[in-house]
Order: sequence, then structure tokens, then C-alpha cells
Amino acid sequence: MGRLDGKVALITGAGSGVGRAAAAIFAREGARVTGVSRTAAALEETGALLRQNGHDFGHSAQDISLAPGAEAAMAAVLAQHGRIDILLNAAGVGYSWQRQSPGSMEDVAATDPAKWDEVMRINLTSCYLMSRLAVQQMRRQGGGGALVHVASVSGFRGLPRAHAYCAAKAGMINLSNAMSCAYVAEGIRSNVVAPGYIATGMVESLLEGFDDPAQARQMSPMQRPGRPEEIAAGCLFLASDEASYCSGSVLVIDGGMTAMQG
Repeated sequence: MGRLDGKVALITGAGSGVGRAAAAIFAREGARVTGVSRTAAALEETGALLRQNGHDFGHSAQDISLAPGAEAAMAAVLAQHGRIDILLNAAGVGYSWQRQSPGSMEDVAATDPAKWDEVMRINLTSCYLMSRLAVQQMRRQGGGGALVHVASVSGFRGLPRAHAYCAAKAGMINLSNAMSCAYVAEGIRSNVVAPGYIATGMVESLLEGFDDPAQARQMSPMQRPGRPEEIAAGCLFLASDEASYCSGSVLVIDGGMTAMQG
């Protein structure tokens, strides 16, 4: 307990999945948390979860894939807490986005340019916009801070579909690498968590494969999907001072999937 005592954390994607789990574990470890999501109702659900455990939770419903939304999100955390020490970029869309936005999770040949731009904006541009603002504010505070980005093992492995998603997650990984080189001398660390199959709505349609024992063995040596809390634990480590010698790191949390598949 208390691994983030005195820290202020801004968590994007805090309305569900890994972002919600991270909000809970960060608050439990002493951070003052502001959550961001596009949906106010989802943030209220996260807030109710934290408050029933005795934690405060500030939030702001914004579309951070656009500059005005990102700026409003940063303004919210500064209004609530006066500073930012940790930025967790957990916002994004995955396979489930195909239901809401048909054609967004296809191969390159089948992906309309507007759908490509949409996925890249939500999954990668939001990371750029929020990281840019966080670094600027951390500098105003005198330097120091942690940037943590939730990418995917699909950022360094090919998939037959979801090419915009794969490209965005690869971009997130290399953007983090570049930021780690640029800002680590100022005490600002940048690191990535790369999940495999995690039991969230983003990959709901793929999780059915774990119902088949033979297919489950191919998907992960552990033969189960990960839990959002297991990814949040990795985010907690990279956000904490325990990771003081980590910058430009990619922490893979995938149940051994990439080790098995090479």
C-alpha cells in the first residue's frame, strides 16, 4: 500500500476495462486520480466503484482524440489537483469497435481511408496529444513524472486483420521509445505495457476461442485470457518509483503467448 502516495494520476480510458482497473489500483496505492473517457456514464460507474472503497475520483468526459478534448482533460486534472505526476494512456478501441464502426478492423485493402484515420486518431493521436500536454506541465512543475501507455502485443506482431489497430499500437510503442530518449534526462520516464488477450469488451468476440481447449492452447500457454487487474498491476509498477530505472521499456503481459509463437 502507498506505492503512489502523494502522486496525481490522469488516466485516459478510465470508464472501462484496463483504465477502470488502473483507476482503482492507483487510488488504492495512494494516488489522487482523475479519469477521462468519452462517456460520462461510464466514468460515473468508475467513480462509484472507487468511492465505495473510500477513494475520491475526479473525472472529465472528453474526446481526447481531438486537441480541444485533450486540453480540457488536462485542464480538469489541474483544476482538481493542481499538478500531474503520472499519465496513463489507456484509451483506445479494439475489435469490438467493428460493431460501432463497420470496416474499422479490416486489412489494409478493405480499410477505407476515413476508417484508418479514425482508428489512428483514437488509438495513437490521443496518446500524442495527452503526452504532449503532460510533458509540458511536468516541465512547468520542475521536471519528473511517468508516462505509461497501454499498447498491445499486436504492436510488434502481424495480424491478418485490424491493420490500423496494429499500426497504431506499433506507433505507440515507438513513440514511447522516442519520448524516453528525449525526456529521461528531465526525470520524465516513458514506458509501455503490451497486453495479450484480456477479458474486456474490446476483444469480446475473440475471447470465445478460449472455450475450445485446443484453440485455447494456441492462444496462450496459460489457456485463459488475462484480467484487466493484471494489466493494471503492470501499469502500477511502471508508474511507481519502483520502476525508476525503466524508461523505453515494453512490459509484455500476455500469458506467454508471444513466447510460444516467437
